[in-house]
Amino acid sequence: MLPPMSVLTSALLIFGLRMANITLDTLRLMLVVQRRRALSALVGFFQALIFVLALGTVLQNLDSPWNILGYAGGYAAGILAGMALEERLAIGFSHVRIVSTEQGPQLAAALRAAGYGVTELLGRGKEGRVRVVICSARRRDLRRVESIATEIDARCFITVEEIRPLRRGYWRGV
Repeated sequence: MLPPMSVLTSALLIFGLRMANITLDTLRLMLVVQRRRALSALVGFFQALIFVLALGTVLQNLDSPWNILGYAGGYAAGILAGMALEERLAIGFSHVRIVSTEQGPQLAAALRAAGYGVTELLGRGKEGRVRVVICSARRRDLRRVESIATEIDARCFITVEEIRPLRRGYWRGV
């Protein structure tokens, strides 16, 4: 049997508040890592405000298991929503390292033609000489960089590391 509508409304409100709170928490952490101080503080303000409202509503009605379920469910849903938001926004920069046994110069040329900053290095891999192409890109451009690389060399080895630019360099679209 379902509880009265007011109990369900309260649980859904708590669910929504908690989901928004955790989603904002993920966003705030992204902004902190990127050293965007003012924006991360502003997001943190709203996150704290929502948290107090959600927790206050739960604590006023501890006798309702629906509110507790709404709180826990909102937390879980907020994690998923935060991850989706983080992936969609893709704030920040990356270094993409592409190792190719035969197509290094073509890879570098194609990435430069697409507007990316590229550095080429010679290296030695398990089976001999390789080219290492390092490309600086915004995180939101990673799929495009990967697509260009695999189109030229389907067997290339690609790694990505998150970076925080410190000084100088070339950044596409910046």
